[in-house]
Amino acid sequence: MLMQLSARWAQVEIAAAALLAVSVTLLILLNVVTRSLGAALYWVDELAIYAMAWMTFLGASASLHYGNAVAITVLTDALPAAAARLAARIVDVLILVFALFMLWFCWRWFAPWQLAQAGFDVMAFQGATFNFIYAEPTTTLGIPKVWVWSVMWLFAGGATLHALANLAAPRTAPA
Repeated sequence: MLMQLSARWAQVEIAAAALLAVSVTLLILLNVVTRSLGAALYWVDELAIYAMAWMTFLGASASLHYGNAVAITVLTDALPAAAARLAARIVDVLILVFALFMLWFCWRWFAPWQLAQAGFDVMAFQGATFNFIYAEPTTTLGIPKVWVWSVMWLFAGGATLHALANLAAPRTAPA
């Protein structure tokens, strides 16, 4: 069941990443056209960068499910099959530890508990914690950067899910 949930979530991540890749292309094309017409839209650059960042994090998380992340296999290629499987399990555990740390860092950075304690009053939250994550605006779009940074929650959650699923699944020798 965990592997099915991981597979479905990876499909959502890939679909969103593909949509974001198309949007980056269209935004860059829009930027080229408007600049050539002498009427540049400066917010387009920023939006394209944020779309690419989201695409990257979602794609990276999905690659953990599909097992097609970039890897250096010089050591594992030289190992016997049993040792290669053990090395792959160790990597799975390290990925899970990394993903759990990412969740913890997101919890500390976004501080949802402290925000709730402040009654979801951003000004009171900032005064109590000196954390300005919910108030800092993007440069040209003018939206709170917290919406851009929220991809970190999706990445950390997806990476945790995929790492747990990989650990629960039987492991074969790396290809």
